[in-house]
Amino acid sequence: MSYSTLSLFWGGLTGHRHWRPAWREPAPKAEYDAIVIGGGGHGLATAYYLAKLHGITRVAVIEKGWLGGGNTGRNTTVIRSNYFHPESAALYDLAVRLYEGLSVELNYNVMFSQRGMLVAAHSEAEMELAARQLNAMRLNGVDSELLSRRQVRKRIPLLNLDGRYPIEGGVWQGRAGTGRHDAVAWGYARATDRLGVDLLQQTEVTGFLIEGGRCTGVETSRGTIRAGVVGAAVAGHSSVLAGLGGYALPITSYALQAFVTEPLKPCLDCVVLAPAHGTYVSQSDKGGLVFGGGLDRIPSYAQRGTMPVQEQVIAGLCDMFPSFAKVKLLRHWGGIVDVTPDSSPIIGPSGLPGLYLNCGWGTGGFKAIPAGGWLLAHLMATGAHHEISRPFDLDRFVTGRLIDEGAAAWIAH
Repeated sequence: MSYSTLSLFWGGLTGHRHWRPAWREPAPKAEYDAIVIGGGGHGLATAYYLAKLHGITRVAVIEKGWLGGGNTGRNTTVIRSNYFHPESAALYDLAVRLYEGLSVELNYNVMFSQRGMLVAAHSEAEMELAARQLNAMRLNGVDSELLSRRQVRKRIPLLNLDGRYPIEGGVWQGRAGTGRHDAVAWGYARATDRLGVDLLQQTEVTGFLIEGGRCTGVETSRGTIRAGVVGAAVAGHSSVLAGLGGYALPITSYALQAFVTEPLKPCLDCVVLAPAHGTYVSQSDKGGLVFGGGLDRIPSYAQRGTMPVQEQVIAGLCDMFPSFAKVKLLRHWGGIVDVTPDSSPIIGPSGLPGLYLNCGWGTGGFKAIPAGGWLLAHLMATGAHHEISRPFDLDRFVTGRLIDEGAAAWIAH
């Protein structure tokens, strides 16, 4: 059943007894045309676009836990495309454009709120760099505006411009914003299930079937499953999967912490990032302040962080917004992110024929979910790169054509 005002009204009159489950719980089949490993946002989006755009519906999404239970459910929901290099701008702006129509396409409200984002500049020298970034963004077709100190004060009255790191201005992207992380996963899962894709939860991949030097399926905790092509989108555990497949990845996994406070009345209507503090913050639809900072620089698969990083991030928030200093912290958590040497993702062949990768989103993969899935689906369906994904192939670490987004993706540093 499609969600609509009428269906919600009828549900209220009938005690909400007519709703069917959002997706099925099928048993694994022995063989599929395609397998997608990873039931997070990127994996579910890949399966959706395989079915929707390429007509490949005999697809299985294999998830060792539950759908959206990994990094998709452990991020700070910021969606933006304010990147410097043309290759990155094309990738992330594709994601923003897809997000802009996603609720209608999936018939599920992903709560994408384009409230805008400010990246603060803390000195005259940083304002010059901000102008350089803005010019690059505009040349790449990404909306951007350079705000003066006075304009920042007018737009965000609560922001402390005279703190430890005074704010002189910043770069504003009006189309940036936030979305609801679990709604993105559930929306893709529901739409994917309607197209006939099997969503296999609590199914762990334990190995690959390799025949004639090619990946022809996977071994799982629920048996062997064969496929014509396999895609992997498992975020921080990409290196673990690589060990099972016998290939190597230039990836290190770290914990990235995030925090949310008790609900407040509406007081912050945009996303604010202050690089000098290493802190960014927005206010959720429930009223909580959602904020985070840099990585815990200790390679780890533990979904928790260290006290020094917590201290740094919270101190930065209090300096940016002194009025938030006495707000109670509700909870905090950690996700496992996969970081590449150039802070850009890997999209392309794995080196094992028949297996394609979507990984290395250590600088924030949530913002790129629609584009990452769209591009991996194209690779799996055609066996060839789309022009947007080609620069992010694994071979760039051999040729030296790196896409260094360390400044725009500052959380990895």
